[in-house]
Amino acid sequence: MNLQRSRVEILTKRLLYFVLLLAVLTGLAQAQDTSSSSQPPAPKPAPADIPSPPPTSVPPDSYIIGAEDVLSIFVWKEPDMSKTIPVRPDGMISLPLVGEIKAAGHTPVQLQDVLATAMKKYVSDPQVTVVVEKISSLSFNIVGEIARPGYYPLTRRMTVLDAIAMAGGFKDFAKMKKVYVLRISANGTQQRLPFNYKDVIAGKNEQQNIELLPRDTIVVP
Repeated sequence: MNLQRSRVEILTKRLLYFVLLLAVLTGLAQAQDTSSSSQPPAPKPAPADIPSPPPTSVPPDSYIIGAEDVLSIFVWKEPDMSKTIPVRPDGMISLPLVGEIKAAGHTPVQLQDVLATAMKKYVSDPQVTVVVEKISSLSFNIVGEIARPGYYPLTRRMTVLDAIAMAGGFKDFAKMKKVYVLRISANGTQQRLPFNYKDVIAGKNEQQNIELLPRDTIVVP
């Protein structure tokens, strides 16, 4: 009888021990949940701002408009006459009512005056603004036996030697003594300007290493 009572007491103590242990573990788990829920959520990283391309900015009183430049022409209170148009290869643009107007060779300020004068037949006191939206005329072309032929931007002073280096240099069978530059003069005629690469790098005929102008074409035979 005493042995049976002892076994019951042992089982009871073990049961109490397990109940206490379970209570302690449950309390710890609840404390951890409370602690983590009280902390503010980590801030989400802000999305990276995607910078927009900067607008084309040219001095309106000195930049000379060229073929294939894109112009935005705004006429105050005349939406039908306000257009964004490219300058054609012949240097002309076409506008409603006004018709054909030569844009190439003018600055934006000069073209504003030309357009305002032409519009006076149709609009009372026209207020015209011309903005160069895209510059496409400031470039040169290099063709022939060159590593990377094509059009290149002419946004700084550049000589024929600079252009050859930019285009990756000559191919193996290039005739380096017979390179020339094709240039369109103001009267529309084409000039052929020789460039002897071997002479120039040897310090001879350095005047042949001319400064490039927009729309020049370098030919490497």
